[in-house]
Amino acid sequence: MDLRDQLKNIFPEHEEQDFEMPVEKFVQKEPLVCKFEKKGRHGKPVTLVEGYEGTDEDLKKISKKIKTTLGIGGSEKDGVIIIQGDNRNKIMVILKEMGYKTKRVGG
Repeated sequence: MDLRDQLKNIFPEHEEQDFEMPVEKFVQKEPLVCKFEKKGRHGKPVTLVEGYEGTDEDLKKISKKIKTTLGIGGSEKDGVIIIQGDNRNKIMVILKEMGYKTKRVGG
């Protein structure tokens, strides 16, 4: 006799119902940091977006949205989005439209 049968014996009038766990929407707690960098990249300027706390799949979706909107290249590695060129202002506008808080770092 399993637990379900024991409960039916204790509460004979109770009808079993299906229950689905509510899906919680992910909320970013800290702002995403947009910074400009040239060091270690043979002088090529890139914009880094750091501080994302969600899943890698969501990070790829954000990266793809930025790259297709701006029409430029980039990648995502280790929780950091790397976008070619100095596009901090444009990227911050896109991220704000997507509902993320952003913070600009550097000159």
